[in-house]
Amino acid sequence: MTNRQAEIAAALGVVPPFADEAAVLAEIQRRKSFIKNCLRNAGLKVLVLGISGGVDSLTAGRLAQLSVEELRAETGDADYRFIAVRLPYHVQHDEDDAQASLQFIRADVEDTVNIAASVRGLGEQVSHLQQLSEARRDFVVGNIKARLRMVAQFAIANANNGLVIGTDHAAEAVMGFFTKFGDGACDLAPLSGLVKGQVRAIAQQLGAPENLVFKVPTADLEELRPGKPDEESHGVSYAQIDAFLHGQDVGAEAYAIIVRTYDNSQHKRELPLAP
Repeated sequence: MTNRQAEIAAALGVVPPFADEAAVLAEIQRRKSFIKNCLRNAGLKVLVLGISGGVDSLTAGRLAQLSVEELRAETGDADYRFIAVRLPYHVQHDEDDAQASLQFIRADVEDTVNIAASVRGLGEQVSHLQQLSEARRDFVVGNIKARLRMVAQFAIANANNGLVIGTDHAAEAVMGFFTKFGDGACDLAPLSGLVKGQVRAIAQQLGAPENLVFKVPTADLEELRPGKPDEESHGVSYAQIDAFLHGQDVGAEAYAIIVRTYDNSQHKRELPLAP
């Protein structure tokens, strides 16, 4: 492990590799306790999370549902509940995976907010978008989608006096692979510090379908490239990112890409600048 790897892993609170199944089970319990404590400390009883069909929201969603079930059993208070929200843009190309995720999570409440009209309406009002190239506009609109999805989640949470869950984890955080004030905005992030392989290990332990656990990750924000794999955007694989964060040798090229991307995206992981 280089000094830079150690520095970055420490900054992101990276969890060491799981030694065995007992370690995975212990981590699941720790994450559920964290979620339950967040609700208790806030004096609230509702959790909200957007479900995309990927392993991150699937895992965070199931942990949330288990947590509120435990709170109901421990307190006798039936008001504890989890709201799982679908947030498609028109018709999502992998909607079947999203529905399968919902079936696995078994949330107390399921809701759907289609963001297409909101994205279109905002886009029509922002004249600056019209002067962009098609590719650049597609990228900017992708960030609008992410931010409007979070607006919807916070609206639902506000309406129910609840908290919004985020799905960021160490393998995305190191690459700055989230939209600032979009999917990077939340009240609690129960997957923080985990690498991608650890998220998958937890999902497996929870009993998630294998096709969802090992589905090719995609942010799916670009209309010109629907379902574009995350790893294509990264320039490195999640296996390499995980290895880097766990202090292993990933080769000079992957090492340089990860460090450069981490440095360039530092602003995403910090509070707004102030004098």
